[in-house]
Amino acid sequence: MEIALHGHYGYRRLVVSSIPSILMMLVGSIYSVVDGLFVSNFVGTSAFAALNIIWPAVMLVGALGLMVGTGGSALVSKTMGEGDPDRADAIFSMLIRFTLLLSFVSMVPLLLFMEPLARLLGAEGETLHLCVVYGSICAVGLPAFMLQMCFQSFYMAAELPQLGTVMSIVCAFTNMALDALFIPVFHWGLAGAAAASMIACCVGGFFPLWYFSSRRNRSSLHLVRSGFERKPLLNACSNGLSEYVGNISWNILAICYNLQLLRMMGENGVAAYSVLLYYGYIFAAVFFGYNITVTPIIGYNYGAGNKAELKSLLRHSVILLLALGALMTLVSELSSGPAARLFVGYDSELTALTKDAIRLYMLSFFIAGINLFVSAWFTGLGNGKVSAAVAFVRNLVLELGFVFLLPFLLGPRGIWLAVDAADLCCLGLGVTLILAYRKRYGY
Repeated sequence: MEIALHGHYGYRRLVVSSIPSILMMLVGSIYSVVDGLFVSNFVGTSAFAALNIIWPAVMLVGALGLMVGTGGSALVSKTMGEGDPDRADAIFSMLIRFTLLLSFVSMVPLLLFMEPLARLLGAEGETLHLCVVYGSICAVGLPAFMLQMCFQSFYMAAELPQLGTVMSIVCAFTNMALDALFIPVFHWGLAGAAAASMIACCVGGFFPLWYFSSRRNRSSLHLVRSGFERKPLLNACSNGLSEYVGNISWNILAICYNLQLLRMMGENGVAAYSVLLYYGYIFAAVFFGYNITVTPIIGYNYGAGNKAELKSLLRHSVILLLALGALMTLVSELSSGPAARLFVGYDSELTALTKDAIRLYMLSFFIAGINLFVSAWFTGLGNGKVSAAVAFVRNLVLELGFVFLLPFLLGPRGIWLAVDAADLCCLGLGVTLILAYRKRYGY
């Protein structure tokens, strides 16, 4: 089946077209999980906790690449829908160059302030040292990391999502092979895990830079000579703000979860939450992959003025995501025990805590896909403000509030229910916004 932005998208075409992007995100999530498995089983609980204390801070900066890529892919797709491929190439090229510039500007302060940042996040003693080691290596690899995140959003706009899948698989095997070499064989510990991840990011970030510039490129997008233009740059960044807000919110939440868990449960609480996040990333990757696929399609049809197709995309997406959410919730509940034993089976008390956390936290996946899609829907329509507002309210208002409120009302187990309560409240907001903007966009 042809994978292109134009034409009608029914259930079958949506599913088939989204498979490459879903696989790309799944593979990316899996090799992050493998990192955690190697660290947890070969380096220890302290290193595992350190990795997950400092990683959210690195992601706060790295997610700028996601912001540029997501907002930019919608803008580029809209320009293509308006029938101006040369202009689309120029905007695409400018955004890639901007991402590379932004990464070098961000790298230096992150390196300089890594230790104070780790202290601020609650690390101390040996955990502090491990945080600084892991975070510093990631900071050096920031240009490759940000480029990789940016390109992930453009593969569908280039009508070449298969390349994104192939790149994810290559990066995954690179990371896993280097993990196996650096950690158990060379005994480099947490530094080895960071080095393996950043070398894999170099593959994922710099290969597409070469490909989209080369004569072998047969996609709809090409890297060409272009200058910096204020208006499209601001449009792309403001439109992608929702994904950045969503991502940094996720990481700010992780920081707050860690602080709460250190206070209530110590390192075991942080380790359990780390497993929960790794497990959750795999399931969330399905939603993220779907949204990466559908956002450029929404932008293309909006640019082409195809209101009937917009209405169809909305209806089909909601039904598909509800079905996926129900399936993933069931699978997560049934597999919570094996997942906990896989990561922390060496400690029976920690295994029981982790299993309980997964079962409570993952109930949210039944409706989480709809909430994430609402944000992607408005990004595709070029309405970054509404998209960002949805992400902000879901994460930094509702879930963050429940992280502190529910343990006070229900005890320590209440912290695992924070995301469930937040998603339930956010669903009402999403439905209201979809209905409120129907006349404006004609869907």
